[in-house]
Amino acid sequence: MANGLHIITGAAGFIGRCLSKRHLDAGDTVLGFDNLCRGTRANIAEFQDNSRFQFAEVEIADAAAFEAALEKSLAGRDATDAVVWHMAANSDIPAGVRDPGIDFRDTFLTSYNTVNAMRKLSLRRIAFASTSAVYGPLESALHEDIGPLFPISNYGAMKLASEAVISAGVESFLDQAWIYRFPNVIGPYATHGVIYDFARKLRRDPSRLEVLGDGNQQKAYLLVDELVDAMLFIRGKAKDKLNYYNIGPIDGGVTVRFITDEVVKAASPNAAVHYTGGAKGWVGDVPKFTYSTQKLNALGWHPRIGSAEAIRTAIPQIWAESA
Repeated sequence: MANGLHIITGAAGFIGRCLSKRHLDAGDTVLGFDNLCRGTRANIAEFQDNSRFQFAEVEIADAAAFEAALEKSLAGRDATDAVVWHMAANSDIPAGVRDPGIDFRDTFLTSYNTVNAMRKLSLRRIAFASTSAVYGPLESALHEDIGPLFPISNYGAMKLASEAVISAGVESFLDQAWIYRFPNVIGPYATHGVIYDFARKLRRDPSRLEVLGDGNQQKAYLLVDELVDAMLFIRGKAKDKLNYYNIGPIDGGVTVRFITDEVVKAASPNAAVHYTGGAKGWVGDVPKFTYSTQKLNALGWHPRIGSAEAIRTAIPQIWAESA
């Protein structure tokens, strides 16, 4: 939607920052919100002089504070066709396992408060960043209509609960919703993920890299620019009231051992690698799954590259940023 109004929670984070830039480059206006627990002002520094970008640091899990900030940002604007892009969430799955309150607050409450604020302020369209973690440890191919869904991480559970809140909103007041179930997303401005973790470990000690699990975990990876391409494509093409799509590459993914070898080769060739063992990297980890993107492909979108090339592309970007 050219020259449109887009409200982005988590705007200073990894995906939110990339989405903000894409909308601004298209001539749109962006109202960004973030509590800066993982996002940073440095991520959005290039937008600060853009008159079409407005940013508020606010705790979205605080309903009153977020509603006040959102209402202030909307003052004097025509928000009839605005889209709310809810990207804010806890992205550290192990942290949510250690303290379930993190995902309740940063993943579910942010969703609940966003939908509730939309109801109060007559905002009718939402695009939501969900995750493949909602499926849990299913061994069959993960199609959008498979079920029942039993996540094994608090992160996945709170994302699934957020999907339910949005679904209920569609029944009661929302005109349209788009739910995106992400794969593992990589690229510049990353705030988490396997390459991000490896880079920081090797910066601290270039001689040794500890890898959680046995290295045989296998998952799909997508560059953040391609993810945003897919989100915008779905938003433009999917016309149901409630739209839900897996986003990912057209392959079976790559193993942690492959990623380890590629990172060590590029960043610290003499590093000794130590695998901690076990099929899972952490409690709540789904070590291997088959992620179907047939529904998205049928809609007309296909990624330009696969998981292996995405990994090789992202490594030098993330390594440079870790310096």
